[in-house]
Amino acid sequence: MSALDDLDPKSTALLLVDLQNDFIHPDGAYARGGATAASIAALPERVAPVAEAARTAGIPIVATLFTLVPGPNGPMISDHLARLRPFLTTGDFAPGSWGQAPLDELGPIDVTVEKVAYSAFHASRLEFVLDRMGVKSLIVAGIVTNGGVASTVRAAHVLDLHTVVLSDGCAAFSDEAHDASIASLSTVSGIATCAEFGTFFSSGAAGAARSLT
Repeated sequence: MSALDDLDPKSTALLLVDLQNDFIHPDGAYARGGATAASIAALPERVAPVAEAARTAGIPIVATLFTLVPGPNGPMISDHLARLRPFLTTGDFAPGSWGQAPLDELGPIDVTVEKVAYSAFHASRLEFVLDRMGVKSLIVAGIVTNGGVASTVRAAHVLDLHTVVLSDGCAAFSDEAHDASIASLSTVSGIATCAEFGTFFSSGAAGAARSLT
């Protein structure tokens, strides 16, 4: 039995966590600061077909956008992030900027939600957006597995939202951190692969689920 079998496509959304230019693009802030990983760089090619399959199936795509809010003395950066990524500076992840935007490879996004912390639900409008869209289940992909993805999935669990994490649609700066996070998230979320997602929505399984609702 697949983790996707319990989904009602009519109340499901694809949630793309922080797949942004400043995080992943070779010209983005993280690449300029030397914070890169091959597993993260490979994500756009792997997740793009997932987004296209969702689009074809009529499943809305919601993208979270990590944002550094501009302030009078530069961007407002948490102490933790400032220590971890000291290269971040004015203009990085700025609202409306190229760096803040989702990667072009992902195609059209239905709704974007700015976020300022690991969890996409913290101090954001994500819960409101999902409620207004009638979303009860989330398919989750993005970065980093042990940061934004894990925090967002656990917050969704607290809100009684059903989640399925695409294990190979997420990545971290180390394979060990990624693997440990996927194992931990399996206690609160379904786990599937990008290929399983594509198969589910091309095999008629999703249509069968719709006919039962």
